[in-house]
Amino acid sequence: MTLSTRSKTLFDGFSKLNRRERLSRLVEMGALSPDDVTFLNMSSGLNPDLAENFIENVMGYFQLPLGVAAHFHIDGRNYAIPMAVEETSIIAAVSKMAKWVRKHGTITTEIKGSGTIGQLQLSRVASPLQFEQTLLRNKDFLIHSANQDIAAGLVRRGGGVRDIEVRKIKRPDLETMIVCHVHVETCDAMGANIVTQVCEFLKTPIYDLTGEMADIAIISNLPDCKLTQATICIPAVDPVLAEGLVEASLFAECDPYRAATHNKGVLNGIDPVLIATGNDWRAVEAAVHAYAARSGQYRPITRWVMEGKSLVGTFEAPLPVGIVGGVTRLHPTAKMCLKMLNIKHADELSRIAAAVGLVQNLGALTALSTVGLTEGHMRLHISNLTIEAGAKGAEIPLVKKQLEEILSLRKRISASHAIEVLKELRERTRTSAPAAALVNHHNTRE
Repeated sequence: MTLSTRSKTLFDGFSKLNRRERLSRLVEMGALSPDDVTFLNMSSGLNPDLAENFIENVMGYFQLPLGVAAHFHIDGRNYAIPMAVEETSIIAAVSKMAKWVRKHGTITTEIKGSGTIGQLQLSRVASPLQFEQTLLRNKDFLIHSANQDIAAGLVRRGGGVRDIEVRKIKRPDLETMIVCHVHVETCDAMGANIVTQVCEFLKTPIYDLTGEMADIAIISNLPDCKLTQATICIPAVDPVLAEGLVEASLFAECDPYRAATHNKGVLNGIDPVLIATGNDWRAVEAAVHAYAARSGQYRPITRWVMEGKSLVGTFEAPLPVGIVGGVTRLHPTAKMCLKMLNIKHADELSRIAAAVGLVQNLGALTALSTVGLTEGHMRLHISNLTIEAGAKGAEIPLVKKQLEEILSLRKRISASHAIEVLKELRERTRTSAPAAALVNHHNTRE
């Protein structure tokens, strides 16, 4: 379904709505259907029998909250982006920043390169040069054989094995290890299984040609032959804010200890989109972190600079995702989330995830370089602390209000503050008629 052009206004006040009103808005803007709402309202959850298709030794399900990131306008299209995540503040922060970017700038994305990489490792070979010459001389035969016997389905969809290259790697004992890289276009699948199957198949014909048997055949989770890029451009940005963002970006570029936390923040935006759509977020994390360390020093996967009077932020990394096969095909929530996005190809999902990660990064750096993360995060954490302290019913808004006042004064709050506030509220309720009347008044509003 295509998101309504009115989604910009339909997202106004979205965070202030209750759950029923949010679902109604999402139906109105075309992100959900009435059947989707019925599914989301199921109280019994998914049948445990379905889980038997996913993992072994099934007990049941561990559920994550599923929310929607609002206000995203990427490459000229409106999106309501599903995010499955347990951490307070991520969806609120990314939605707030997406709204600001939509008003003041643009988000554009692109894919650079294609395919993914499979590896065959030969720990020792008698003559590395002869092996390389023989393999490259017979490369077309090997590609044709793999495409005909293993990857025929991919070929029919426009993909398949595209190239094979030979890498020579020096071992610590000064001998040479050979690693063959098999480049495979996996179309709209993430491709781990089919790429590994292709590599395992190639072990035999490579042995027949060279007399050398590969030891390991498996996909690589660093498919740097295909990169996803997202760019945010904010013209005429406030110079003080811009300077803070550029300096925060430079900090991550210079210091791997900061870069690790910087990139974790980017993945705070990316991972929930991947989980919601049934993708292997662990593979993407491996790709991102390996790519970040490709220079020999771990570095950030985003960069913020001033170009004239415009603030420009870029994200670039491999994001291997799929929209067919595995959990994306079997899990009803993943299927619904993919339908929400109205995408036809895996590249589109990769571009959306990159955009969300970059917007999340902008929000985090903005907070860091202005008021700091603690106060903003704590304000969103108040609800959790209130429930954790044991507040119920009409007590909840009263405790939350008191915690907000404490946060404004002290710039931080903790579970002990919530417990103390609740204890004092209950004491006043028992001993003070006005306080009891106030609680009764709130009870009538629940």
